[in-house]
Amino acid sequence: MTAPRSDFLRVLQERGFIHQCTDLEALDERARKGCITAYIGFDATADSLHVGNMVQIMLLRWLQQTGHRPIALMGGGTTKIGDPSGKDEARRLLTAEQIDGNIGRIRASVENCLRFDDSPNGAMMVNNADWLDRLEYIDFLRDVGPHFTINRMLTFDSVRLRLDREQPLTFLEFNYMILQAYDYLELSRRYDCCLQMGGSDQWGNIVNGVELGRRIDQRELYGLTTPLVTTASGAKMGKTAAGAVWLSEAKLSNHDYWQYWRNTEDADVGTFLRRFTELPLSEIARLEALQGSEINEAKKILANEATRLCRGDAAAEQAAEVARQTFEEGRSAEGLPTIEVPESELNSGVPAYELLRRAGLANSNGEARRLIKGGGGRLNDVPIADELQNVSLADRNDEGVIKLSAGKKRHALIRVA
Repeated sequence: MTAPRSDFLRVLQERGFIHQCTDLEALDERARKGCITAYIGFDATADSLHVGNMVQIMLLRWLQQTGHRPIALMGGGTTKIGDPSGKDEARRLLTAEQIDGNIGRIRASVENCLRFDDSPNGAMMVNNADWLDRLEYIDFLRDVGPHFTINRMLTFDSVRLRLDREQPLTFLEFNYMILQAYDYLELSRRYDCCLQMGGSDQWGNIVNGVELGRRIDQRELYGLTTPLVTTASGAKMGKTAAGAVWLSEAKLSNHDYWQYWRNTEDADVGTFLRRFTELPLSEIARLEALQGSEINEAKKILANEATRLCRGDAAAEQAAEVARQTFEEGRSAEGLPTIEVPESELNSGVPAYELLRRAGLANSNGEARRLIKGGGGRLNDVPIADELQNVSLADRNDEGVIKLSAGKKRHALIRVA
């Protein structure tokens, strides 16, 4: 299509967010004429979203900044089932209390990115348990079930891939796509929501909701998906050797969050600046054109802007200063991830590999030992020569702490408790 006329879709197109849309021209016209309401669903399977969810959060943020109303739909009901999309096995089922606790902690992260208030385009967080927990099963099947055929459901990737891999797909999980479609119907009725957005793996589920609204309520609904985000090397975004990159500071320090963006591959700098910052496109074009060592300045700007958006100004400034002191001045800066170890333990000595694991620089003792064998484990900036080397009180530096490193870019401090 030609360039969108609505500010919302123009921004999404310019920044590379649009993969598929059920009717882009009709949606563009509707968004141009006035405020629309759109939603994205989030699982509540953990007590934090991760950096892979930032693509969707940025969609909601741009929606709000261009004058429309975003809804973050929390899957308080559907999390009790588990989305089979992209999964080889069923998820562990959580209790209602665990799910509610996760939703409360997730909201804190989302509130950093969206404006929640009573204005016409103020963001809302809605829980689908509000209606799914109250469904009368037989009535629901009679009203909604006839609009779904088993034949078609078997063609969706979330189902087909599990069956192709000969992995069990429970009847409980099979219901997920019907309930997600019903969510869209409920949101359209309650809030006049006309757009569901999500990742490309959600296309089939989104189309189901669009069609259900048309068949039952004769509503004109739309669906839009974003491309799968992978790094230039082909890795899935948000996965590191140390695990997921969490949005919550309680699960990942500001320094490590900042450092994740600072470590972006050269080829990804432009893409990430467009999708995860609000810098003008002209400035992004200048930054991604930098060559050689100058590209590192663009990575620092990416890290600053992405951290500021998710964690706030103070967190971004602190993380940038910690990085500057650590890498440019060689100091063990305050603000690095820190763990406390009892003096009694350090008196007798603790294996370096165990401290690397405790500090979150390795996922297991085995991984830490392999890191040391490969020359990547460092103690006070000196390579750890032996995987069985102990760390003791004698290893404290002039600042009274012990610095551990995994490679040149990931660090933690050990303090004596």
